[in-house]
This record gives sequence, structure tokens and C-alpha cells, in this order.
Amino acid sequence: MLDDDEVEQIDVPSADKNVLFDEINIADVEVNPFQPRQTIQPEALQELTDSIIIHGIIQPVTVRKIAVNQYQLISGERRFQASRKAGLKTIPAFIRTADDQQMLEMSLIENIQRENLNPIEIALSYQRLLTECNLKQEELGIRVGKNRSTVTNFLRLLKLPPDIQIAVRDNVLTMGHARALISIEVPDSQLYVFKRAVEEELSVRQVEDLVRSLVSKKKPKVTPSTDSTLLPNRELVHLQGQLSSHFGTKIKIKSDGKKGEIHIPFLSVEDLNRILDILKI
Repeated sequence: MLDDDEVEQIDVPSADKNVLFDEINIADVEVNPFQPRQTIQPEALQELTDSIIIHGIIQPVTVRKIAVNQYQLISGERRFQASRKAGLKTIPAFIRTADDQQMLEMSLIENIQRENLNPIEIALSYQRLLTECNLKQEELGIRVGKNRSTVTNFLRLLKLPPDIQIAVRDNVLTMGHARALISIEVPDSQLYVFKRAVEEELSVRQVEDLVRSLVSKKKPKVTPSTDSTLLPNRELVHLQGQLSSHFGTKIKIKSDGKKGEIHIPFLSVEDLNRILDILKI
């Protein structure tokens, strides 16, 4: 079966004088230092190699000329690697004129649009476009053909703990699961839900329900009380809210102004073990 890159229709604007087409030596091409793809699956690469051996290269790669008979790959990393693996000596290429920043932007955008990148690779590419190409989110959305909210959702994945990002990268966890975890502010609680989602093979809806059970969207209510052990102090209420968010359960603090106690409820032995893990006991 042909790879998506192989069957993509060739479309180069004839008015673009900065683009040339030629058959160039593979040995004269160096890999792209701005390559956004972090991993290439060996099976997919072998399948593409077999296709190239039978059908040849249908879709050219894109390069920039950096010296006489010396080129740098802009896009088409898998086609380039598969062609080299297939033993080809030359490869069809679009040759463009670009400086480092233009090359970075072209490489990232073309790969986002054409390659089957995983969500983390897309998020990292978006982040690089924002920081290294000085694009705003609105401009980025226009360049990659996505609305701002879609771009924001990808970027928020980078705020998740490394273990969760790796799971999304490796397709252990879907982006839908990850988006549900983002609404939890405490990393320990995120990891708790993540582990349950993987071990119990929870659906996105089940993860969302679990998150809602751990995170209260309402602020703690302070009701007047004649109980001298309860101090309706703003700082204590704020601390109580922070602890509740941290432990994923409703925490109660009682104080007479000098001494007091913190009440941490648990719903099951499993929930108790989760709290003990947070406390590192």
C-alpha cells in the first residue's frame, strides 16, 4: 500500500520563482535539523521502502540548497529515509531558497499538514512555531489551517507530567483522555487518574466522570457557625480549598486560633492508598 506522502498530488505554483525541480543525488542531501518528527515506526518505514522499490518516488521531497551540490531536507523525511534504504542513488526534489527561520517554519508547517504526527509532536511543533518563528496563536492557526481553540488544546498537552505526555506520544492514551486530565491542577492527581485510566482501560467519558468526582468546580462555602472550633478565616478557607484540590477530596480544617486539626476523608482502601502515595507514606 502506498504511503500518503507517495500518493499526494504534486502541486508547485508556477509563479514561484524560488522553487526549482530537479533529480538530485541522495548522497548530497543532509537530514533536516528542524525535523519535528521524533520517531519513525520501523514497520511503516519498511512498508514505504517496499513501495518505493516497486513504484519509485511519486511525490518529490523538498530541500534547500546550502552549497554547490549540497542540500538540506525541508520536508519528506520518511520518503528520504525509505529511498536511501531502498538503495536509490537519486531522488526527485523541489529546491527552494530559504534562510534558517524560513526553513524552520516551512518544515514545521509542511510536516504538520502532511505527516501523521502524534499529538505531542504536533504540540511541540506548534510551540516551536510560536517561540522560534515569533508567531501569535491567531497567525499560527491560519498557517496550519486550524482554529485557535484547536491550537490551544494541543499546546496544553505540554503542561501535563512527562509520564502522561509519553503515553500520549506512544498512543497508550488518546488526546481525549489527555484533555480530561488537563482540567486537574495537581500533577499527583493527574497521575492517579492516568494510572487508573490505563490499568482499567477507561473510556474518555469514564475518565471525565472520574475527574469530575475529584475536582469540585464550586468554591468552598463558608457558613456562619457558633462552634468555636470553626474559624471562618479567609486564609484558612483558601488553604482548605488548596488542600482539597491537592488531595482530590474535601478537606476540613478546624482551629480555635491556636491549635486545630486537618480532616482528610477517604472513600475506600484504594482511595486511602492514593492519599498515602501523595503524602509519600
